[in-house]
Amino acid sequence: MLRLFVGIALPPELKLVLSRLAGGLPGARWVDPGNYHVTLRFIGEVDEGLASDLDAHLAGIRARRFTVTLAGIGSFNARNLFVGVDRNADLAHLQEKVENAVARSGIEPENRRFAPHVTLARLKGKPDAKLGQYLAEHALFRAAPFDVAQFQLVASYLTKSGSIYEDQAGYALS
Repeated sequence: MLRLFVGIALPPELKLVLSRLAGGLPGARWVDPGNYHVTLRFIGEVDEGLASDLDAHLAGIRARRFTVTLAGIGSFNARNLFVGVDRNADLAHLQEKVENAVARSGIEPENRRFAPHVTLARLKGKPDAKLGQYLAEHALFRAAPFDVAQFQLVASYLTKSGSIYEDQAGYALS
């Protein structure tokens, strides 16, 4: 069985910029900068046959290259700290195509609304003043736009020290 997601990798220079945001929150488990990405669709556990079908459907996606800008810092339910993604019609279009490819593979549709982001940390315990202070200090964060020329099918292996990601396939955008 493989635990999969479809995502967009970030360029190394952007990962470095984001890594500088890591710190100042007690109890935060910071994501390794090598794992920063924008998830287009979390798949979950699938067998090799379904993974192969998924790969074939994802390979059929045709979409154009585009740029993405990361901006703003937020928190989902005070459990996950993230950098947001500026609204982007091309990104939404690609995500919709990915969702359709996943559905054609026989995987149940995603019920949650697509909220593109890059997870920076996972937070433990109840939120405190430090989280509010961190969010306020970084509220105006904005990174330089980056080009998206491909997306990936990625396997995620869970370990005690965090997830290890391994690209399974890459899909070029035109």
